[in-house]
Amino acid sequence: MNVPTLEDVAGAAGVSTATVSRCLNEPARVASATRSRILSAVDRLGYSPNFGARALATRRSEIVGAVIPTMANAIFARGLQAFEETLGEQGLTLLVATSGYEPDVEEARIRALVARGARGLLLVGQQRRASVYRFLEQHGIAVVIAWSHSAQSRRSCVGFENAAAMRALTERGIALGHRRLACICAPRGPNDRARERVRGMLEAADAAGLDSAAIPIVESPYDIDAAGQAFEQLMQHLPRPTLVLCGNDVQAVGAMARARRLEMRVPDDVSITGFDDLEIADVVVPGLTTVRVPHREMGRQAARTLAMHLADEQRTLPAQRISLDADTVMRGSLAPPQATPEAPPGATPEATPEAIPGASA
Repeated sequence: MNVPTLEDVAGAAGVSTATVSRCLNEPARVASATRSRILSAVDRLGYSPNFGARALATRRSEIVGAVIPTMANAIFARGLQAFEETLGEQGLTLLVATSGYEPDVEEARIRALVARGARGLLLVGQQRRASVYRFLEQHGIAVVIAWSHSAQSRRSCVGFENAAAMRALTERGIALGHRRLACICAPRGPNDRARERVRGMLEAADAAGLDSAAIPIVESPYDIDAAGQAFEQLMQHLPRPTLVLCGNDVQAVGAMARARRLEMRVPDDVSITGFDDLEIADVVVPGLTTVRVPHREMGRQAARTLAMHLADEQRTLPAQRISLDADTVMRGSLAPPQATPEAPPGATPEATPEAIPGASA
């Protein structure tokens, strides 16, 4: 089967190939009747412009890429949707890849997107190998970092202070009377956002005079069942935590589901908090106290910032550091601690280990 070409469209419409190209790229410059004939031929023949060839001819492409950790849940969906919509308004096309939170995979995805003509990239978080940034600089690729803000960032970033947001949430819990804290977080090695959220929690504990070194921390994937297992592990600690702070809403929902299986009431027996304010946070019962991340505004601002860098072909635009607010949203899953048994249902003192300072799975 022959693929229709620009020449085929020109012949069917009775115009030159230059006129077809002008119609597709700058339709306002083509007379209405001629434009109608060309578009009719395009539709009849099933012609699709070869943007790759156009990019080679002009040494430019209108493609940008985004490498996000996962599409497995809604953590990045709203921000990426707003990013793509705003790019579309700028005439830019988005290609998306995922890294699975693996640095090697992220680097491979970055190189693949650049090889396919991406002129700019949206990346999540500040942490990656220096060799990756050198590669991007060598190829003149514009970069915007999202989901993390740092006043010291050498590259444009649009996001929020993860540590500050978790510190504020932890302070709310402490102000309600919680003294026995615990945490479920993502694996911190490759994830600077997870590390910052844990740091914020520990700073709030220190400021309140609590022993932050004794706070049990379990690392878990962003998965409901895995988070449930992490919660059950935390509930074996003595004295049992009265507040479990989770690194995101998916983990918090997993913790709440496991609490029900253990016949523990939220928040009467244990309070649980999340981070992100996904739609599910307002649907679960009780509603989930969490941190509202400005996903859509972050996506819009990141797209506008990246478009500005792409328009700055001499690369004279300095790094843009845009800080957004991430506020605590109080719902029913966080309440003052009540007198509760020291061990969860079914546990025995012999089977219940002492809290391990700073422990992580």
